Amino acid sequence: MTMLQVRGLTRVFGGLTALDDVSFDVHPGSIKAIIGPNGAGKSTLFNCVSRFDRATAGTVAFDGADVSRARPSSLVRAGMARTFQNTQLFDDVSALENVLTGAFAVTSTGMLAAALRLPRALREERLARQEALRLLRMVGLERHAETGAGDLPHGLRRLLEIARALASKPRLLLLDEPAAGLNASETAEFAQALYRIRDEGATVVVVEHDMGLVMEVSDEIVVLDRGVKIAEGPPRLVQKDPAVIEAYLGQEPGDDD
Repeated sequence: MTMLQVRGLTRVFGGLTALDDVSFDVHPGSIKAIIGPNGAGKSTLFNCVSRFDRATAGTVAFDGADVSRARPSSLVRAGMARTFQNTQLFDDVSALENVLTGAFAVTSTGMLAAALRLPRALREERLARQEALRLLRMVGLERHAETGAGDLPHGLRRLLEIARALASKPRLLLLDEPAAGLNASETAEFAQALYRIRDEGATVVVVEHDMGLVMEVSDEIVVLDRGVKIAEGPPRLVQKDPAVIEAYLGQEPGDDD
């Protein structure tokens, strides 16, 4: 079964074709990477899949349902979450409170029950707080739970955005440049966090420039160049594809892996 099915996705801005007839599948329980040079259309692809932008042509199906015209909020409730290339956090509140905002997107307690502090609302709030702390621990931010989001360095802000996205309990998680700003040690920890996220049942699609990370964690890779898909497959095959070498990786065939 296919969790995400993208068919013929095209996005034209005036005279510029940012995406040109892109198709691929994402299977449950996998980590799939989208790579390509700057301007390849990677973030545009994410925006069209998550409905933060409208594709000019093509379709997107999630769990077999056509979501090409769905609202982003509907996709969150259906089990799709994403992060952004530029972090979008609430800087005036703590890391923990930022994660809780993600949990509230899928809680069942109504506003009146929450306002009246009814037992059901208090119980759900307590469980949400426990889960938020667990997610912060998963991405390595537990010690920063009470730190203001605006006081976190750039790399840790990206990890916080991932924890917040996970709080909505997604079955499909789209990560846009998650390792940007992380040092080597943090990147290694993040790779382990990706495995934990997958092992807990989330399917992951990641746009990333860190080729070491991509080659380590990905089951499959899609390569874009100027809006066109030029390759798709397992990391080892993609790494040696002549079109990919020319467009992006900058390696010579036969170089040591």
